[in-house]
Amino acid sequence: MIAELAVRDLGVFADARLVLDEGLTALTGETGAGKSLVVGAIQLLLGARADASVVRPGAEEAIVDGRFVTAEGEEVVLSRVIPAATGSRSRAYVNGRPVTVAELAERGGALVELHGQHAHQQLLQASSQRHALDRFAGVDLQPLRDARAQVAAISAQLDELGGDERSRVREIDLLRYQLTELDDAALEDPDEDERLDEEEDLLADAVAHRDAAAAAAEALVGDEGVAHQLQSVIGLVGGRAPFAELEGRLRSAAAEVTEAAHDLRDVAEGIADDPERLVAIRQRRQLLAELRRKYGDTLAEVLDEREAIRRRLDELLAHDARAEALEAELASARKAEASAAAAVAKARKAAAPVLAGGVEERLRALAMPAARVEVVVEGDGPADDVRFLLAANPGGAPAPISKVASGGELSRATLALRLELTAGPPSLVFDEVDAGIGGETAWAVATALAALAGRHQILVVTHLAQVAAFADRQLRVAKSATDTSTTATVTALVDDARVEEIARMLSGQPESDAGREHALELLDAAAEARRQA
Repeated sequence: MIAELAVRDLGVFADARLVLDEGLTALTGETGAGKSLVVGAIQLLLGARADASVVRPGAEEAIVDGRFVTAEGEEVVLSRVIPAATGSRSRAYVNGRPVTVAELAERGGALVELHGQHAHQQLLQASSQRHALDRFAGVDLQPLRDARAQVAAISAQLDELGGDERSRVREIDLLRYQLTELDDAALEDPDEDERLDEEEDLLADAVAHRDAAAAAAEALVGDEGVAHQLQSVIGLVGGRAPFAELEGRLRSAAAEVTEAAHDLRDVAEGIADDPERLVAIRQRRQLLAELRRKYGDTLAEVLDEREAIRRRLDELLAHDARAEALEAELASARKAEASAAAAVAKARKAAAPVLAGGVEERLRALAMPAARVEVVVEGDGPADDVRFLLAANPGGAPAPISKVASGGELSRATLALRLELTAGPPSLVFDEVDAGIGGETAWAVATALAALAGRHQILVVTHLAQVAAFADRQLRVAKSATDTSTTATVTALVDDARVEEIARMLSGQPESDAGREHALELLDAAAEARRQA
């Protein structure tokens, strides 16, 4: 609630302070006394446009402070400073901390709602009208919130997977092709190329190898070969004591030569002339060369690249499998969201005519007997497009309440809405709610405001004695002038002062005995009506 409102150098207010309490407070005074400036001060705390012209002449700036007490007992101080200098920007504060005007408006809008001027009325906003209908109907939005959160969470997981699907598919196709090529090559030995090189050399020169071996064997053991020559040498030195050691070596050499000749023939016999194997080896080596060209400088690098390709393909395939699972989850979540949205839409559409009918009944008691109210619910999904329409006069087509209602009608329309609704900001300010009414209708408006004060703190700017009489407390704005300045003050009225003010409101003669008697009767009647309510 609003606990205190302090205004300095704002218009005719040099330094005014309003201390408020729960229940219904009436703000009264002569026309032009400055009551609208009190409402304007509250508007400034709700983010209204600040104009240097509102600064009191001679002052450097106007300051508005509002001290609020939340339902939890927390105190919040909202402040607005308007410089007198043309072109200077206003400043906003929450608990002494500088904030933007938008932040001030958001914080203030949760604490107080103004009715009567088109600006800063929550119930004129589409979102507030939707929330008001939901509260009236008891719509359970949690299943829809949960479903939307689930959709958002799964969508975020899909986004985290990242990548362009087409690019991913192209990469998968390429990796599969490469892995097939490498797997089909059945490459296992990083030294295979060297072994094949040796085998190719052997097969490519098989005949020459055999011919060379035969010629070498003949040179070793033929009639004029090395073995024959060694035997001749052994014969020359054999049996001679000085050459005994050399003779043994010569005989060993002769044996080695003979054995080498046998080995040459054996190896030559093992060299087969296999053209088919040679072709296969050359084809294999060509394949290995192609793999090295594509995948690495050596076969060891080719083998490493094959494993890297396999890992990357597994990652992409796992991505697709995860994405497919998430897509299935997302489809299910969206189905749940659609079901929850349909339930919300059904509840809203069912409650809309009930709320409209209740508000119409309230308006009939508030001097708007011909008013027609429609609560339109449209839109896809949960039908979020909720609009309150009003036809204030006979024959008029229902239109948004902000466009068809005068200030007084708008205040009464929102008063009727607030009477039907059970929630809203803790403090409500009504201005012009009594415009153009009197008599029984004035009594009905006063009764309605008193009833609403059971759920909210109400501050009403009024010219009606009936409304003032129903108030828990009454504040009077009065203006005094000198040759050089005009100043307004706010005074709390009690006892005789309140009776005198209500007498003034009733007859314009605050000091007449008849007026005072009528005022006392009105105060007693209002008190009795509140006791019986």
